[in-house]
Amino acid sequence: MKKLLPLLFFIIACALNIYGKYADIPELAAAVKPALMPLLALTTVVYALDNRLERGSLELLICAQLFGCAGDIFLLSSEFALFASGIAAFLIGHIFYMTLFGGRSWKGLTWWGWLISLAVMVVIVFLMVKLLEIEGALSIPMAIYGMALMLLIFSTLCGLIRFRDKGTWAILLCGALLFTFSDALIAADTFKVISFNQLPATIMATYLAAQSLLAIGGVRLAKKN
Repeated sequence: MKKLLPLLFFIIACALNIYGKYADIPELAAAVKPALMPLLALTTVVYALDNRLERGSLELLICAQLFGCAGDIFLLSSEFALFASGIAAFLIGHIFYMTLFGGRSWKGLTWWGWLISLAVMVVIVFLMVKLLEIEGALSIPMAIYGMALMLLIFSTLCGLIRFRDKGTWAILLCGALLFTFSDALIAADTFKVISFNQLPATIMATYLAAQSLLAIGGVRLAKKN
């Protein structure tokens, strides 16, 4: 029972954060937000203690989650410097995720496969920047961050197409897509492209689902044979 406590606390923290967003209680949402990713990381570690997991893969997964925690904390403020720091923290977290997932799924890809894929990703990011009306000093950093999200999706999609363990890679792909969707909503809200009453709750619900799916898929990848 004690081993399930981190998972239970994570679920409770998620519920409180989303409820705080839904009921427009910002103090509640902000109070529990810094604990979300540490609790997910602790849940991952507790699971790892009872299972044979590759240490290197586990470390990459935990690092990604902790940089997600840093991003969560920085984004509690609307100040530009902290907003930029939050984006940078999530970018580093995505690099850890890509190292874990892409390190397996990208092996053996041909140069022309990479060329076509990168061209498609660049076009998608360009269209998203235009659609979200991102201009000025943030356009280049947001484009770079968008490419990181595209590479995260690409790494999980490659695994789904190339490997037999379809279940694990489908979980990871869903996590990457939800992460991208959540971040797109943040950008749309930040640049006043769209807005609706439950946008903050939707952002957090999809973000937490994404992080949870990436954790589940990451743990499955890290299992030793």
